[in-house]
Amino acid sequence: MALHNEISNKTDHVAHHEFSGEKGLCDETDYLDAVTAAPETTLESFADLDEKKILRKMDIRLIPMLAILYLLSFLDRGNIGNAKIEGLQEDLGMSPDEYNWCLTVFFFTYAAFEVPSNLLLKRLRPSRWLPLIMVAWGAVMTLMGIVRNFHGLLIARLFLGIAEAGLYPGCAYYLTMWYCRHEIQLRQAMFFSAASIAGAFSGLLAFAIAKMDGVGNLEGWRWIFILEGLVTIIVAILSFFVLHDFPETASFLTEKERQFVVFRLKYQGQLQGKERGRTQIAQAEEFDWRYVMAAFRDWQIWVNIFVYWGIVCPLYGISLFLPTIIRNLGYTSSTAQLMTVPIYITAAVLAVLFAFISDRVGRRSPFVVSFLLLMIVGFSMCISSTNPRVVYGGVFIVACAIYPAFPGVVTWLSNNLAGSYKRSAGMAIQIGVGNLGGAMASNFYRQSDSPRYVLGHGLELAFIGIGIIAAFILVISYATINKKRDGIVQEGGEARFTVEELSAKGDRAVTFRYMI
Repeated sequence: MALHNEISNKTDHVAHHEFSGEKGLCDETDYLDAVTAAPETTLESFADLDEKKILRKMDIRLIPMLAILYLLSFLDRGNIGNAKIEGLQEDLGMSPDEYNWCLTVFFFTYAAFEVPSNLLLKRLRPSRWLPLIMVAWGAVMTLMGIVRNFHGLLIARLFLGIAEAGLYPGCAYYLTMWYCRHEIQLRQAMFFSAASIAGAFSGLLAFAIAKMDGVGNLEGWRWIFILEGLVTIIVAILSFFVLHDFPETASFLTEKERQFVVFRLKYQGQLQGKERGRTQIAQAEEFDWRYVMAAFRDWQIWVNIFVYWGIVCPLYGISLFLPTIIRNLGYTSSTAQLMTVPIYITAAVLAVLFAFISDRVGRRSPFVVSFLLLMIVGFSMCISSTNPRVVYGGVFIVACAIYPAFPGVVTWLSNNLAGSYKRSAGMAIQIGVGNLGGAMASNFYRQSDSPRYVLGHGLELAFIGIGIIAAFILVISYATINKKRDGIVQEGGEARFTVEELSAKGDRAVTFRYMI
């Protein structure tokens, strides 16, 4: 085990070395690729390492910052709903349809720029790209506080969509560059639950900031945009110094720990192991446009988008209109803001809890489908009753199903895409096209349908039903393909391909198994 000795010997030499320059980054990446790809390197080479300790180190260094970034993103995206009940629509002289258009146009640019942004993330490095787009959307958000009419707000929302497009798919993809597929949903949920916390803080902050009405001759809703935008810019500058790029260059890990993390990621999802007498098939890491095009042609991404719509339409329906729905039940604006808080806090806790269970059992679909069914229960309560307590209870149930389901559906697809750049493009397509559901949901809850919103709740139920059907299509397809590949491997079919060919095929390789 000469290579194993070399690994150990070099550990102390480079353990605390900072790879801050481009050349250092490339050199270290190339070195680790060579080490982890060597035939002598197996999991046994890292038997002396404590995997749980390494994961804890990664969690502490990565998740809190990502959670703060996404909290601000979701806060800035959804605070227009809070601004509305503080008088935005009346002060700008907008009709209900014009207000809905301001919600809708955000998703057009948001969807269009997600794939390019995700491809740039790895090329430009996360510690540069994510803070850059944060500064951009913070500036746009601040400027939304000085718009004077419908057209100004409409244009600002268009630019907000461009700036925010890269944040969530970027963070979701970024995590796949650190964590293996059997442990990633917990981490996705930990940072996504920040969206739920954002929903709670959104109400609290709006309630507090609206008290500034008249300060500087500005309405209270303008201060909501201005102050939250400025906070985003400050955090963006801080994140430039705090974010880590890739495991290969993580200064908080020792040399050997970096090698271990890279090795795990490189060979995940494949039938592995020298103990099985099989060659290890590495994940393709190099950029090639064929991997991007393979993502656009992959059937599973487009089927998954229907599942995504079944979750994201209710998500945006709730986040954009929850304060209005509660206010229209007869509560004051301030009470409506505060009544959203327990909903979002409970949803955040459940998201993390069920992500932990999903990772532990190694299954995604049972949880996703169960939460879709629970959403049907919640919306059915909303659509069938005029009792404020019943409607509030229904909305509570819906939110507590949405927030655990969302990281589940994103993780499910990322688990089943192999090849770094195919996963990057595939996740961006899922989230980008999927978030067009937000454009649709923006128009589900019309002011003329208040207070029961029968049309809005009914459309949500329709999308949830479609999502359930699509989820079952994925489950049946994955199970069938896995069984077929098992038969091919048992007959020695993998020997027809070289290691390079199997690596390039990614999730289409006979050695890859889909997670159900």
